[in-house]
Amino acid sequence: MKSKVLIIDDVHAIITDGLQNAGYDVVDATKWNRDEIISQVSDAFGIVLRSRINIDREFVDAAKCLRYVARVGAGMETIDVDYCESKGILCLNSPEGNRDAVGEHTVGMLLSLLNNLNRADRQVKVGEWKREMNRGRELGFRTAGIIGYGNMGSSFARKLSGFGCKVLAYDKYKTNYSDGYAEEVSLDDIFANADVLSLHVPLTNETKYMVDDEFIERFKNPFVLLNASRGPVVKTSALVSALQSGKIVAAGLDVIEYEETSFEATKKMTDNPDFRYLAQCDNVIMSPHIAGWTVESKVKLAQVLLDKILKVK
Repeated sequence: MKSKVLIIDDVHAIITDGLQNAGYDVVDATKWNRDEIISQVSDAFGIVLRSRINIDREFVDAAKCLRYVARVGAGMETIDVDYCESKGILCLNSPEGNRDAVGEHTVGMLLSLLNNLNRADRQVKVGEWKREMNRGRELGFRTAGIIGYGNMGSSFARKLSGFGCKVLAYDKYKTNYSDGYAEEVSLDDIFANADVLSLHVPLTNETKYMVDDEFIERFKNPFVLLNASRGPVVKTSALVSALQSGKIVAAGLDVIEYEETSFEATKKMTDNPDFRYLAQCDNVIMSPHIAGWTVESKVKLAQVLLDKILKVK
């Protein structure tokens, strides 16, 4: 029998079956609390999780034999990657598995906002037939700015390619990434030209509340905001102010500032005046962090991650 692998979150059977078939001792820790997991991690070779607990210094120090931490999905904000790597622990994730889902979902939100589909649907269902009020705007006449041109941002750009719109991309940590789908530009170019902004950045100390009042005011044009990255990248109070002023003309939010770390629940939102404002806006669409949450991506996320895990020696 090979080394022990702890499964901390519910994952697709592709992972558990694949590890067992490779001879690993797979331990179901999905019902254990953090203290129980830490007490059993000292001899673990690997850990597979989503985002239920933080992999911090206390956890890593208890994991004397740990070789990898494998995250089903993209974001690594619940894992102290630098400290893990300083201890020789590999940090794996699988953004390749749900990038197409995120790209499609983001385009879907944008098309719905530009064509007033949510409002029109509600009106027709109660017998209202208001055509001029719901006259749409064509995506082909927009300039889309993407911040973060990794797996998710580049997927969104590819999905836009058939609509004829101009696509600009900014990524602080990459160069020479212009391709057939987006033009590499500076952040100032995004501010000067974009009338659609899509966020595809990880949550870090640098990106938390990146989209605040000052950031929004730097845009020359009123714009549509799309966020399928992490909720705290956008300061909700700043978004509300910009919607009220017309600086942001519409918003598609798959994530929200009030999510719990696990993404499985939110803090109480109904008493929050900013949330209440968003909830009554016809020009705001929200979904419960499901942009990458498709039937197909569940399989792909698992298979991509398993392939990476099985290469660890």
